[in-house]
Amino acid sequence: MPMSLILSLLLLQAAPHAMPGEATVDPYVASNANAGATPFTGDAMARAFHGQEGIGRVVDGMVTRAYADPVIGEIFTSHDKIRLKRTLVEQFCYILNAGCSYSGRDMASSHKDLGVQRKDMNRLVELLQQAMREEKIDFQAQNRFLSKLAPMHHDVVGQ
Repeated sequence: MPMSLILSLLLLQAAPHAMPGEATVDPYVASNANAGATPFTGDAMARAFHGQEGIGRVVDGMVTRAYADPVIGEIFTSHDKIRLKRTLVEQFCYILNAGCSYSGRDMASSHKDLGVQRKDMNRLVELLQQAMREEKIDFQAQNRFLSKLAPMHHDVVGQ
């Protein structure tokens, strides 16, 4: 088998496929390591978030608020909302140990050239908290989850 064919097959295998309705992205190697945090152990956090369905509702609420938000909405206007929702559900589901794998890019490259500032991240956290409250996620579980997400700000802010 020619080397170029082998390389092409490896790239196809490693590169995630866009789901229907999503814009294509530059190839990258999909890995759970790209999620930016290690998952919780056990199923308590997944249950606290009401499983994959609850996680989907939290992400939907946060993303809907973010796109409509007068403070940070402009950051999202040129982004693929369908892919954003899918990869956030995967990321949250993976970190919450709710039975998902993460197929998105790493945090630094996915936020490259967005110019996200600390105040933008703080606002997004507020919107996430609103979505978690709407889903009736226990305050302690919210804080445990936010503590997993917090270190990612180094790979997001100022990229």
